[in-house]
Amino acid sequence: MSALKIPSLRHLGRLRRIVLWTAAGLAAAVPTTVAASMAIDLIQQRGRKSRTAPRPGTFSSTVEQSELDIYTDGATLYDAMVDAIDTARESILMETFIWKNDEVGQRFIDAFNAASARGVEIHLIYDGFANLSVPASFYRRLSADIHVLRMPTLRRKFWRGPLRHSGFNHSKILVIDDDVAFVGGFNIGSLYARHWRDTHLRSIGPGAWALRQSVAEVWNAFHESDEQISWVPPAAWESQLRVSANLPVHLVYPIRNTYLNAFARARERIWLTTPYFIPDQQLLRSLIEAAERGVDVRVMVPQQSNHILGDWLSRGFFEQMINSKVTVLLYNASMIHSKVATVDGEWSTVGTANIDRLSLSYNYETNVEVIDRSFAAEMEKVFESDSTHCVELGAGWLNRHRLAKLAERALVPMRPWL
Repeated sequence: MSALKIPSLRHLGRLRRIVLWTAAGLAAAVPTTVAASMAIDLIQQRGRKSRTAPRPGTFSSTVEQSELDIYTDGATLYDAMVDAIDTARESILMETFIWKNDEVGQRFIDAFNAASARGVEIHLIYDGFANLSVPASFYRRLSADIHVLRMPTLRRKFWRGPLRHSGFNHSKILVIDDDVAFVGGFNIGSLYARHWRDTHLRSIGPGAWALRQSVAEVWNAFHESDEQISWVPPAAWESQLRVSANLPVHLVYPIRNTYLNAFARARERIWLTTPYFIPDQQLLRSLIEAAERGVDVRVMVPQQSNHILGDWLSRGFFEQMINSKVTVLLYNASMIHSKVATVDGEWSTVGTANIDRLSLSYNYETNVEVIDRSFAAEMEKVFESDSTHCVELGAGWLNRHRLAKLAERALVPMRPWL
């Protein structure tokens, strides 16, 4: 028997460099692809008319000791968020992706500054890459007493761990006095107030604790101990209201599994809304298998989103879905940006994660799971209202032009990057 050859230190060093460069290349490929996609979108959207989004209303439920409100239009949501900021007495935590320098963005700055002047301790996190077009002077309007983290896509420790120290901060959370919390798809800006159909959740009561903890974990990962947000005990255990947060800095990505678990349990229906549907094969298979066992699976996506590349990538899945009895609904009233699902009238989720690899295996994301029939009934009302603005794809889609099919196949290699 030949002796086992142990790699030399030189070979181990070379292997380590190869692994690091490979990981760095993978991490850098994501923002590069996204940037290219955004450039294409800007060109494509020139001259496109903005449409006022439908407003299904605000839906409410109580789960255990938490009051839950489902917001479906930005103007109403922003009023509620600013009102909460105006009543803050002790603390405000906010995490957001896009924060526009327009009248809505300024309204939040004014509210934060007023709260800071009252002595409220404030911690704010926003994504650097998503706000490259916003002048830095806009954020300098915030009071010097407010703690601010502008999260860069590639951080200083990038070379020590490319996957840990990259990723977009895509979460949108606001927590007031550890008792009122908002989470969902809405970014901050006038466009979203009027022209996008999105969904946000407000939790009043003990359910806010887990969302506070989610923001605190992100903040603390980027600050020394003397600048960290202190831990506070939860007011109660929340067995029916749970928070799943993707934290790339810890290589933790639980949201994908919450979807897989819910889809695997489905007996009657899965109603899913997402602005960008680019699932991995396991997620796609879980939906198809559910449909094949008789579950009413409906997937709602925008007919025309703000990312043309994302639209074409999504279309590449439609033929397989239709052939497998999955109902594909194209929302055509406006851009729909909701990231929600409800299963069997029992399980629901509202959050920030899209059904794509970018959200489920790269970004900082936060979703709330609610296991409650009354809440699921409200979520189904929202889905049914949105469905009235949809076109259902049928057999006609299978006969689309050959060039369209060719374009869909040509884009398949890009699926892992978006």
